Amino acid sequence: MVETATEGEADFAPLTVRAVLLGERIDTAGLERRDALSTMPLAFRVGEQGVAVVFRYGAVVLIGLDPLAEDEVLRGIAPRVIGPFPVREEEAVRLAPWDGREERIDPDGVVCIADRSPARLLIVADVLAKSAALAHDERQVSGVFDALEPWSLHLATRGQAPGGRRAMIRMIGSALLVEHRVSGRVAVGEKPDLLWDRPDLERLYARLETEYELDERAEVLNRKLGLIGQTARLMTDLIDTERSLRLEAAIVILIVAEIALTLFQIARGWGH
Repeated sequence: MVETATEGEADFAPLTVRAVLLGERIDTAGLERRDALSTMPLAFRVGEQGVAVVFRYGAVVLIGLDPLAEDEVLRGIAPRVIGPFPVREEEAVRLAPWDGREERIDPDGVVCIADRSPARLLIVADVLAKSAALAHDERQVSGVFDALEPWSLHLATRGQAPGGRRAMIRMIGSALLVEHRVSGRVAVGEKPDLLWDRPDLERLYARLETEYELDERAEVLNRKLGLIGQTARLMTDLIDTERSLRLEAAIVILIVAEIALTLFQIARGWGH
């Protein structure tokens, strides 16, 4: 359920929208209130004009709030954050009124909308929160690639894996952890449920989606995740191969030792 726009919202002063990615998830149970603007995602008013939107995948979008009010909202939500990030990803955009037929995005990135109704604000919040989550995931995946590059270079130039088995297992764990976090957290390709009730906002969502390149970034991220998965499997296969070779070598040594011992015993018996 989303509250409808009230009279006078078409004429508003430009305002700032800021998305902050706080952690892996946010427990929204108990945050519900009767005056909520929306329940999925949870959105509520802050003060007279401000709005806060809380997404369960760890993002909070603050609309029209001054820095003090933003800090107060974030402090109130902080105890509900599961797996808080040491570095918070942020995205920000300016909203301005627009009386034209179609809403637009200026070359300087200002989003011009017809009014500041809750429905329009939720569309902007949805895209901005997804963009912040993607930025965090992109940084995480880049970190894994930075760790994999010297490993791949060493493997290509010397024909063997660098480091010991424990280092390889740690690298596999890091790669799989990022893959699980990224693939299971945000459904970037899914449109907000609000559009089912407000098809007239499809164009606004499409413009914002194009501006922030959500589909393209998600596609690149998925390709990189696929490569990380392949690399992790390759590393696992190398570990298994090395273990098999060591086991085979140990068996060969035992067989040779047993043969040598047998020959020694035979030779000793002949000597007597």
